[in-house]
Amino acid sequence: MATLAVAIVLLAASAASAIDFTEHDLGSEQSMWELYERWCEHYKVVRDPGEKARRFIVFKENARLINEFNHGHMSYNKSLNMFGDMTDDETRRAYHCSMVTSPPHSVPDDTFTRVATRNLPWAVDWRNRAYGGGPASYVTGAKNQGPGCGSCWAFAVTATVESINAIRTKILTPLSEQQLLDCNLDNGGCSGGYVHKAFDYVVKSGGLTFEYAYPYKGRRQGFCPPHLPIAATIDGHRHVPSYDMFALMAAVAAQPVVVAVQADEVPFKRYGGGIFRGPCGTRPGHAVTLVGYGTTNDGENYWIVKNSWGPNWGENGFIRMKRDVPEREGLCGILVDSSYPVKY
Repeated sequence: MATLAVAIVLLAASAASAIDFTEHDLGSEQSMWELYERWCEHYKVVRDPGEKARRFIVFKENARLINEFNHGHMSYNKSLNMFGDMTDDETRRAYHCSMVTSPPHSVPDDTFTRVATRNLPWAVDWRNRAYGGGPASYVTGAKNQGPGCGSCWAFAVTATVESINAIRTKILTPLSEQQLLDCNLDNGGCSGGYVHKAFDYVVKSGGLTFEYAYPYKGRRQGFCPPHLPIAATIDGHRHVPSYDMFALMAAVAAQPVVVAVQADEVPFKRYGGGIFRGPCGTRPGHAVTLVGYGTTNDGENYWIVKNSWGPNWGENGFIRMKRDVPEREGLCGILVDSSYPVKY
């Protein structure tokens, strides 16, 4: 019953955003219950009385810890988002994604090796960038892979294909992740996949179709429709050198890039805004889309990353991650494995 309830919360969350709360909401058992009722209504969560009473205990503790964290003068806030009444173990398992990193024989693109910082723009944000008279944004809004499908690889690949086609054609067109789930048979659908195999499929199949023509179902359907209309194409893909922050900066200065991060820890899941510093591991398994980088007024450098957990998570579906960290792998392993599509 608990597992089903968690799924209901996550499915409903796709159309919602995190709710705000104050010290007053935490002041009494009654006000906490009213906050929980508001949270359930906000996320359209329906529970039987026994389950709701058990979940309320978890919710109260989460709200208290989030409030305490957010008053600790950290560089980022946590959010009472769709994971609000989940335990830490449930939160870690929710939105699980299986993204396998590139195989050892992948050849990096030497174009971006050891690029001097003086050759790079001081900031890049493909969500809002003037480029040759094209659209105001070269990045579609955050989409939602859903709780039951490990399809982050398909969303990250689709996002970069959308962006490079917008850069080349000056038209931003949402593309179909479901096509990759159903038709890219070299990958595992909701069980995970290789990013480079997804790019190979896009090249060999002739391209991706429109999102509206082949909408996302959150599961592999077991068939691939023939004669799909082609909305966007690519000519190949390349791998960015690993463990090289400047190479990754140069790559994303040219176009959005698929990167892999470790996203299964509770702080990442409960991220609500600001510059995320961790803690998180450095064993990447979740594919996301790097869309830029920047620096705060206080001089803190960060990456701009598009996730696939819907616009209700983080900063409208995006996260800013600290760029300068001592770990060779980068924060959450962001420097380990990255690649991008090529379109001439």
